[in-house]
Amino acid sequence: MSGGWAATVVWVVLVAVYAGLSSVWTAHDPDWYSGLAKPSFQPPDVVFGIMWPLNFLALFAVGAWFTRSSAAEAVWPVTTVLGASVVAALAWAWLFYVPHRIGAATVALALAAALTWVLVALVARSLPWAGVLLVPYAAWLSIATALSVQYARLN
Repeated sequence: MSGGWAATVVWVVLVAVYAGLSSVWTAHDPDWYSGLAKPSFQPPDVVFGIMWPLNFLALFAVGAWFTRSSAAEAVWPVTTVLGASVVAALAWAWLFYVPHRIGAATVALALAAALTWVLVALVARSLPWAGVLLVPYAAWLSIATALSVQYARLN
């Protein structure tokens, strides 16, 4: 028994909204962002330009496969964790780039990272390879959280 098309649609819509809104908000005030003191371990901008699309692609792929191949009782709790993680990640993007509340944004991002590690574990229980595919995304959010902590400290 599979999770059904409804779960697939919800997962894909969550990721699409996440990608769309975060792109809009991160482009909100480029002059403010470029003027921030940057942590010494921040990757070059090109890395962000590569990693975010790859992370969203992994989320789409895992979601499409996971929701179609896992038992219905496994799909909805996992999709709920994804939804909570997306809400926290979007809260980070908005808080950081729109009102520039770096401290509050850092808390939201830490929550998103923690929830994403839970997502990895839950997905891996049903589809180990899919959980592994989400590890770079969870690691990326963890690195972003460390960067955000440093942004709060430096700015």
